[in-house]
Amino acid sequence: MPESAVPVNLADKLSQFSELWSQKKVAALNDYEVKLAKLKGEFVWHSHEDTDEMFLVISGRLTIQLRDGDVVLGPGELFVVPRGVEHCPVADEETAILLLEPAGTLNTGDAGGPRTRAAEMLS
Repeated sequence: MPESAVPVNLADKLSQFSELWSQKKVAALNDYEVKLAKLKGEFVWHSHEDTDEMFLVISGRLTIQLRDGDVVLGPGELFVVPRGVEHCPVADEETAILLLEPAGTLNTGDAGGPRTRAAEMLS
């Protein structure tokens, strides 16, 4: 069976890391990466000019601040930030999320800075 055909257990993958705001690749889909991250606190305002960004909350609560209002997500809820829309994720409690975005998308988008990290592959 090809490696890509092996099921991914999200709870198992989430148990393998504790770093906050560090994206971990768990699968690939065509030219997209499926990533997990744990969040707590406020990130940076940024946008992705060339791609939409999908956030799916696995546990906890996530607020995605937008310039024209906030979107609050709980477990099992997802939101797609359209390309070019400035946003800032905030998690008051530790929150686990799944992201779906094109391979190589930077976590800080156009903002850059010290919180910019390439996603790491989890085994």
